Amino acid sequence: MHGTPRPPATPAQALSAMDHLIAAHLIGQQELARRLGLTVTDLTCFGFVLEAGDDLLTAGDLAARAHVTTGAVTGILNRLERAGYVTRRPDPTDRRRVRVAAVPDAVTRVEAVFAGHYKRLTALFSDYRPEELAIITDWFTRATALAHEYLEKLNRNDPNEEC
Repeated sequence: MHGTPRPPATPAQALSAMDHLIAAHLIGQQELARRLGLTVTDLTCFGFVLEAGDDLLTAGDLAARAHVTTGAVTGILNRLERAGYVTRRPDPTDRRRVRVAAVPDAVTRVEAVFAGHYKRLTALFSDYRPEELAIITDWFTRATALAHEYLEKLNRNDPNEEC
């Protein structure tokens, strides 16, 4: 795992490459969601449920992760539940809250749709040295934090704040 020599790039080239990656993945997410009978937002929220695993999320947790209101997340959960993707369970410590669990058959369906793409991405990552993967992981982590900051600014809708 020596990695491949790479030509130098400018920040503008990296930004352009990122824009193309985001566009391709947005279109891909729309197609995957359509194949699963979901909206992109519903699929994204189901992904958050999967990521949480046995540490079941509350509706409030899900709203915060998806940057939507609790009212909007209720609609999302209603659609996911009707489509057979999630179930709601009472919170064992607070009767006012529910926790969201993935339906095992739905997990299998979603994993099958993503399997080929994730296999190809894993092969792509294997072309990088561990030090390069550390940089890529750091970049993804920091860029995600910037994206969340940007979403929060957009949601505040403050005309005096630069987005």
